[in-house]
Amino acid sequence: MGSLTVRDLSKAYKVYPSHLARVKELLHPLGRKYHQLKWVLKDVSFNVAPGEAVCVIGVNGAGKSTLLKMLTGITQPTSGTVQTHGQVSALLELGIGFHHEFTGRQNVVMAGQLLGMSVEDIRRLMPQIAAFAEIGDYMDQPLRMYSSGMQMRLAFSVATARRPDILIVDEALSVGDAYFQHKSFDRIRNFRKEGTTLFIVSHDRIAIQAICDRAILLDNGKLAKEGSPDAVLDLYNALIAERETTTIVQNKTADGRVQTISGTGEATVSDIKLLDSQGRPIEVTNVGAEVTLEVKVRINANIPHFVLGYMIRDRFGQPIYGTNTYLKQLPILDLRKGEQINFRFDFAANLGPGNYSVTVALVSSDHHLDNNFEWRDLALVFEVVNFSRQQFAGCAWLDPVVRVQRQE
Repeated sequence: MGSLTVRDLSKAYKVYPSHLARVKELLHPLGRKYHQLKWVLKDVSFNVAPGEAVCVIGVNGAGKSTLLKMLTGITQPTSGTVQTHGQVSALLELGIGFHHEFTGRQNVVMAGQLLGMSVEDIRRLMPQIAAFAEIGDYMDQPLRMYSSGMQMRLAFSVATARRPDILIVDEALSVGDAYFQHKSFDRIRNFRKEGTTLFIVSHDRIAIQAICDRAILLDNGKLAKEGSPDAVLDLYNALIAERETTTIVQNKTADGRVQTISGTGEATVSDIKLLDSQGRPIEVTNVGAEVTLEVKVRINANIPHFVLGYMIRDRFGQPIYGTNTYLKQLPILDLRKGEQINFRFDFAANLGPGNYSVTVALVSSDHHLDNNFEWRDLALVFEVVNFSRQQFAGCAWLDPVVRVQRQE
């Protein structure tokens, strides 16, 4: 198994005011500098232990691609060190080395050599690569005849033909169609089970939570947070909605989880409860029981258009169900400072046994990127137990009516 150690890693690029300034610096006898340094990564340190899976997230320009290029040796750091132990394979730009006039088989040979494979290795792995790509006779056709999805299939098949000690992946978990996405994700997950250390750039929350032990958030070239995938993803969501008057607070709950609250404060949740069919507050409910989510909101400024949404998540933070008043076609207009609004959402708790949380968003449209008044993760935590239903597996109660017909 492989490991990664990054210490005080920084990268700066020279920025010249003009082409003439670049020439002047090159020719100046005293070595005068005509450039300024633009730091795209500054003093980043972290470890990835053998067999661990770590994800890095951040907005465009946060320094993710620069970090990956330094981890793979494509770019040299300005300062700091990267230490890798074990064979490293990277999925940065799928299809690198492909030529449209060559056949798929010929492109496999070229791309495989660029990835460090010998010709003998490529020939031995060719049947496996072709079988995984599932492009049939197109393997012997020029690449210009391929669809973009077929090219991605072949590129991924080549890049993952061998299990490395360390696999570095840059947004390559969404290649091809839905079927191939599942297939490629399973291959990476199997690598993990066999001991491969993973370092992944992705913004797919479900994929991150399903495969990663830890997450790293980069913001303006610096390591903003390192911790559990849930806590880091929640902070990331808060950051992308941040405005000049927005505040972001992270608190630890009684059970040790990290709650993220962000927003302008123009509207806030004053109370939230889960009620049973008799209107009594509860923390535990039965599978399929009728319940009510009650949310009380305090309006702290005049708001012309208001939307409240909620998301039920499982214990891993994966979304189970979400909706909002915009999608329900319930416009809430012209709110005044000082008003109190009560929302009640009635539904059947058709959930599997387990612990669940509720995320609440107070916004002005159907998403939280416009006028984020308040985004509150772990606003409510409740448990579903199976008191009276037949035993079943999964996160949803979808009890079927079964019909069986025997024919002779």
